Amino acid sequence: MNVFCRTYTLDEFPEFEKRVLESLREPLEEKFVSISRAKGTEVFPANFILVAAMNPCPCGFKGTKKECVCSAGDIYKYERKLSGPIMDRIDIFLPVAEIDYKKLSDKVPEGMETSKDIRDRVLKAREIQEKRFADKKINTNSEMSAKDLEKFAPLGEKEKNLLNSAATRISLSPRAYHRIIKLARTIADLAGSEDIQEKHLAEALGYREKKN
Repeated sequence: MNVFCRTYTLDEFPEFEKRVLESLREPLEEKFVSISRAKGTEVFPANFILVAAMNPCPCGFKGTKKECVCSAGDIYKYERKLSGPIMDRIDIFLPVAEIDYKKLSDKVPEGMETSKDIRDRVLKAREIQEKRFADKKINTNSEMSAKDLEKFAPLGEKEKNLLNSAATRISLSPRAYHRIIKLARTIADLAGSEDIQEKHLAEALGYREKKN
C-alpha cells in the first residue's frame, strides 16, 4: 500500500511571512508546485498533510487562566495574518484547551482508545480507500474531484438538506462545500460505514473554522 504521504508541521503559523503562507495555496489544493522562470515552467509533486498550530492571540493567554494583555485590535490583526483562501483549504480546525497540570500525570481512562487502536482504524480506512480507487489515478478521499464525489460519496436527501442548510448559514465556499463531503467520507470510512450519514456530516461541519 503506497498511499501515505509526508506530514509537515508548522508551529506559530501566523508568524510566517505572508508570501510564504500564500505560496501554500497551490500545493494544498492541487498537490503540486509549479515554478515558472524565463526559460520555462517546471512542475514538482507536493502531496502532503499540513499540521499548523497557532496561539489564540499574540500573547498566547486568551481563554486561559492567565490574563491576556492583547487588545481587540491586536487579536484582530493577528488573526488576519491568515487569509481567507488559506483558511478555506484547511479541513480540520481543532481548538486545544488549557490542560490542568494534575491531569498530566493521570492514567488513561479504561476503555479509551489507545494509539494502536487509532492506528489500526486508520489503516483499515486507508485499505477501504485503496479498494475504492483501484481503477483510478487517485489514492485517498482528499484527491476526489467534484465528479468523483457523485460516484464515491453520494449523499442521501437528509444529508443533502443538512449540508445545504449549513452551507447557507455559515456561507461555505464551493471549495469548502466539497471538502466537507470528502472529510465526511473519511469519517464514515473510519467508522466502517459504507454510506455517509448525518452524524458523519455533522462531525465534518464541526471541524470547520469558527468565525467570530
